[in-house]
Amino acid sequence: MYKIGEFSKITKLTVKALRYYDEENILKPSSRAENEYRLYDEKDFEKAQVIILLRNLDFSIAEIKDVLGAYRSKEDLQYFLSEKKATIAGKIRQEKDLIKTIDSYLTPSTNKEEKCMSYIMEVKEFEPVKVVSIRYKGGYSDVGKYIGKLYKAAKNQADGAPFNCYYDDEYKETADIELCVPVKKMVTDKEVTCRQLPKIKALTTIHEGSYETLNLAYKALTDYGKEHNLEFTLPSREIYLKGPGMVMKGNPEHYVTQIIMPLQS
Repeated sequence: MYKIGEFSKITKLTVKALRYYDEENILKPSSRAENEYRLYDEKDFEKAQVIILLRNLDFSIAEIKDVLGAYRSKEDLQYFLSEKKATIAGKIRQEKDLIKTIDSYLTPSTNKEEKCMSYIMEVKEFEPVKVVSIRYKGGYSDVGKYIGKLYKAAKNQADGAPFNCYYDDEYKETADIELCVPVKKMVTDKEVTCRQLPKIKALTTIHEGSYETLNLAYKALTDYGKEHNLEFTLPSREIYLKGPGMVMKGNPEHYVTQIIMPLQS
């Protein structure tokens, strides 16, 4: 058995760290002497080696707790390391995207503050439309998880650009969204819903550009509605007339989106 000072020396973990790991139920000593001194054994040493490895690989305290709670062998550790690797890779992609966004603001010719968008507003009636749809609660970018199922269900009956119906009247991180694909006639599939959306009267406009700037179109619609005393209702729609393909994204500045905001009758 090792006293805490001895264990600190052989593990290169400070006494302060060992006491903290004890309090957090990460590395508790196998036993305590009558004077309450912490005593560690060989199994504690092996556990300490895993903790040191995870700490050096930038695992958080919460992550270390999860690993140790399920750790039984080195094979178990491989799964956690693979998961951590995937998380890091995802963060790297996000950081690269952030760098691209920053670069776009640093380049005068593409400075987004200089770009002025104009929108043509139109109040029109939209006829009933048959759709296959999946309604879910999640992120606005989660569409890709479901679009394949809809086209698989629609088969050769797909009839028009896909669109989202939004059932929230505010921006939410977990949004209430119905992804739709228009179809020529009703189809049957257990994984999707097939229904007819009602006829609506709505204010609509076309947005040309990336999805990141769609808020500008919503502002223009909202301002127009206030100016003309229009009252909106839900769900609003975004029709993706031209957007990314199933594999290749293309140039986001060439995306074309129709936004439809239904009017109260």
